[in-house]
Amino acid sequence: MKRLANRFRALPLRSRLALLVTAAVAFAVAAAAVACWFVVRNVLVSSLDDALSERRSAQFDRTVRGMIDADTGQCGRASVEQTDRPDLYRQIIQVVDQKGNGCVVLGKLDLSLQIKRADTEVALRDRDEAFHDATTSDGDKYRVYTYPLTGTPYAVSVARPLDEVQDTLSNLVLVLSLVAGAGVVGAGAAGLWVARAGLRPVDELTAAVEHVARTEDLSLRLSTDGAGDDEIARLSRSFNAMTSALASSRDLQQQLIADAGHELRTPLTSLRTNVELLARSDETGRAIPPDDRKALLTSVKAQMTELAALIGDLQELSRPDAAPGAKVQVVALHEIVDAALERARLRGPDLTFTADLSPWYVRAEPPALERAIVNVLDNAVKFGPPGSAVEVALRDGVLTVRDHGPGIPADELPHVFDRFWRSPSARSLPGSGLGLSIVARTVRQAGGEVSLGPAAGPGTVATIRLPGAPTPPPAAP
Repeated sequence: MKRLANRFRALPLRSRLALLVTAAVAFAVAAAAVACWFVVRNVLVSSLDDALSERRSAQFDRTVRGMIDADTGQCGRASVEQTDRPDLYRQIIQVVDQKGNGCVVLGKLDLSLQIKRADTEVALRDRDEAFHDATTSDGDKYRVYTYPLTGTPYAVSVARPLDEVQDTLSNLVLVLSLVAGAGVVGAGAAGLWVARAGLRPVDELTAAVEHVARTEDLSLRLSTDGAGDDEIARLSRSFNAMTSALASSRDLQQQLIADAGHELRTPLTSLRTNVELLARSDETGRAIPPDDRKALLTSVKAQMTELAALIGDLQELSRPDAAPGAKVQVVALHEIVDAALERARLRGPDLTFTADLSPWYVRAEPPALERAIVNVLDNAVKFGPPGSAVEVALRDGVLTVRDHGPGIPADELPHVFDRFWRSPSARSLPGSGLGLSIVARTVRQAGGEVSLGPAAGPGTVATIRLPGAPTPPPAAP
């Protein structure tokens, strides 16, 4: 059985479906044929029983009683030739006494009919009548109807051969076998056709997957016009969505690599130039003036810092949304904002920072959330003119950071969270264009949203909304 199951699983899917359909139809046809056979047999036997019971009549009883000697109780036999009474010739009429003895009085007198307990019970008047099958002395099967013979201590058994039923049933078996065989063959063909038609979309999907695996062509799409909403249609739409997502991810990856290469090229070129100047000075023995040398070293240090910051931003963006080891926990947002303000004050000593922070607790990664808020404050420091104020407020989970800089043109606002995007007016300022992308990513991971918009008057307002509560949740027991 196990070997058969393994062979079945080794077959192609369409062959398995065709076999299953064929087996199911064959079982149904066989069950219907067997049920039909039993129903027809019961009807035929019931008809035969009705025909036997119609023999019971007063005139027939007088004929049978006339063949019994009232004094001795012996049966007299009346021979019936086939040509005289063909209806009686096929029957056996037997008289049964209360001791279980019997004698044939009409019909085939050369045969004796098997006497059963039910016949004796009818003779004893323990039963009103009895129907059963019995065998003759030559082994033929008869259907027997036994009823009490009025006015005597005997019973009369009227029997007819079951051949009339068996012949009909044999013909029925032949017909049912032919019909069932044709049905099974037709079911096999239909099952194979259904399997091929039903699995055609799966074949197309398989071919599409193999094509993508072979060529890495993510532009391939399966047709879903008129596909409905069944499992195959949903699978096709899911495949299209998956390839679209993969294509978009690959495009973003390629764009990230291109943008990162572009951003890295500028500081690396400048760093290489400065290093070559310092190296040439040492090789030629012509010393660079102290002030110029100091400026070169300062530039090299700034460029290395810029490279380190850019690499850190790239690492942050390349980290998956659910990075292994990332620990999400309940943190006090107001405390993180306060710590980020301390760092921002060091970076903008000529700016005035005002803070109005209400308690608010959120679920997030503390380092990532602090870095995002620092990026927002750095943005305000970068564009805030000297002597201006940066206003920070946290109320009911809404953090706002307002600067008094030149603001962002309306046509540039949709791009501020794109990777490596920098306003044309800010390209001379330090930065990689990744800070706000990191902010958007971190806030989204925490279940919140972030936006930038014009402030009332000059400047820009950054708004971060994070779900949470003004009080920390109770500690787990």
